[in-house]
Amino acid sequence: MLGLPGGIQALLFDLDGVLTDTAAVHAKAWKQTFEDEGYPFDIATDYVKYVDGKAREDGIRSFLASRDVHLSESEVTRIGTVKNDLVLRLIREQGVEAYEGSRRYLEAAEQAGLKRALVSSSNNAEEVLKVTGIDRFMQERVDGVVKSELGLNGKPAPDTFLEAAKRLGVEPKHAAVFEDALAGVQAGRAGDFGYVVGVNRANQAEALKQHGADVVVDDLAELL
Repeated sequence: MLGLPGGIQALLFDLDGVLTDTAAVHAKAWKQTFEDEGYPFDIATDYVKYVDGKAREDGIRSFLASRDVHLSESEVTRIGTVKNDLVLRLIREQGVEAYEGSRRYLEAAEQAGLKRALVSSSNNAEEVLKVTGIDRFMQERVDGVVKSELGLNGKPAPDTFLEAAKRLGVEPKHAAVFEDALAGVQAGRAGDFGYVVGVNRANQAEALKQHGADVVVDDLAELL
């Protein structure tokens, strides 16, 4: 059903790069934020390697550690706030759209009676869902806000996906994870989920497979 193996009852979707084109907005915001702080940032390499799919503070620590820079928690929080404010401004100014193939897949999943949840590291997930109109497809949402409230570990730990599966009332082996980030597919594999779909938006198909994806597609419509 929908390109998935038998026994799958629930679908757990990342947001940025899987359902919406906000990954490009985040990458631009990261670059501007880090470079304003004096740290050159290459979107083609640094975004995917250090920050993509991770909680904001984890991404900041990861990138700066690669430059042998270690800041206080207050400084990490400050940089994260600057980046988040910039993302919100870019979304308001440039807008954001859901991928058409992803919208079609969500519609098919709803019609098939599969349970659906959003699992995102973003604190802005609720706003993006509403702006794009795909909030109606989501029965549960475990985002950056929920992660902080519950004290969950971020991706590549499987905690947020496991929480979403629990909220939907399904065992991990009966849920499929949809991720475009290496940290995300790692999380899906670490949680022993029934199927992990890698979405190749950043020309990293082989890396997605190596990090735990069972299948890699360029667009969710390929699974229909």
